[in-house]
Amino acid sequence: MSKMKAKQIQSVRGMHDILPEEQKYWRYIQKKVENLLEYYGFERISTPVLEPTDLFNRSVGETSDIVSKEIYTLKTKGGDMLALRPEGTAPVVRAYLENGMNVRPHPVKLYYIDPMFRHDEPQAGRYRQFYQLGLETIGDGSEAVDAEMIFIAYKLLDSLGLDGYDVHINSIGDQNCRPAYIKALKDYFRNRSKKLCNNCKNRLKENVLRILDCKEEGCKETVKEAPQMMDFLDEACRLHFKHVLEFLDEAKIPYILNPYLVRGLDYYTRTVFELIPNTENTSQQSTLLAGGRYDRLIEQLGGVKTPAAGWAMGMERIIIAMKEKNVHVPELGMKPKVFLVQLGEAPKRKALPLFESFRKAGIEAKSSFGRDSIKSQLRIAHRLGVRFALIFGQKEALDDTIILREMDTGVQETILLERIIDEVKKRLKA
Repeated sequence: MSKMKAKQIQSVRGMHDILPEEQKYWRYIQKKVENLLEYYGFERISTPVLEPTDLFNRSVGETSDIVSKEIYTLKTKGGDMLALRPEGTAPVVRAYLENGMNVRPHPVKLYYIDPMFRHDEPQAGRYRQFYQLGLETIGDGSEAVDAEMIFIAYKLLDSLGLDGYDVHINSIGDQNCRPAYIKALKDYFRNRSKKLCNNCKNRLKENVLRILDCKEEGCKETVKEAPQMMDFLDEACRLHFKHVLEFLDEAKIPYILNPYLVRGLDYYTRTVFELIPNTENTSQQSTLLAGGRYDRLIEQLGGVKTPAAGWAMGMERIIIAMKEKNVHVPELGMKPKVFLVQLGEAPKRKALPLFESFRKAGIEAKSSFGRDSIKSQLRIAHRLGVRFALIFGQKEALDDTIILREMDTGVQETILLERIIDEVKKRLKA
């Protein structure tokens, strides 16, 4: 009686593997990120995947889609409520406070590239485990910081070969001027509640600002005539925003004033922005990068009042955009110059230390230690485009010699094993 075939285990829905052929994009982006951000004084930080659930309740907001619908939570055996982090800013602020980073010279400038988790509906470029690049500047409330964050975001996309992106920008004021705006919004939408989707009817009661971010066509149409925050800004917020725009003008960063841009997280104040692709340049109309100022978050999480600003971008979406643009990304690894062919047990035992000698000498080499056929190994060497094949058989292992074969001409020469590194170096320079 035949055994039943074991059921194949699939990855969790919404999670994805990053295969070897995709790794070149990740390495390329990371190198560009490190070069740019470290030049501007940002240092890398990594926070745990698991955080207390209350961290996100208090920062992102209990009525936000992230906390109310998308967050992954678990209860430990000890009764603690934990969450897989859905975003990176709150954990960075928690780390800033917990590790006494408030005593460092300010601003404290940090960046991260880490996995995030949201129980969202999977689609192209959107996963339940996804990676974010984010950066935060803590301890400086000036308009120059807002502009610098946008400038760096714009230049990073440019360095990745991504042009054709618009900076959408708005000010959502602060605790002094926003209450009057919220009241005006409630009055406006209350009279038009029949035109709102069910989610937005709930948002009207819980957080009316989120109606402005709704993607449902009926809601988007209703929003077009809604009051604008710009008409409610007090003098301090109006001047702050005016100066941010002046910095961007001076830096020649093009932007679009979007009066209904609010972002989906509770901690934002004053400047908010998104980088969105032009319709002329891509088929995908999705936000690639977004952020803003969050001057009250550190105080909300137990610290003293400290201004801060930041942004984050989805790595997977960046890679999709790069592929759409046919951005050239170099292949990973070094191009090998030498292929080591070994035939028989003794040569195989001696070949591994020899292979390591080539690595130490800085000579890119390849081999296939499990193969016995000289024909199959030379076929691999030919496919790799190496200049030399080194053939190491039983006789050569006994004589401490090796055969050097020029792949282009097929000319072979027997050389003492102790001289092979120097000989290969000499011929590679010729």
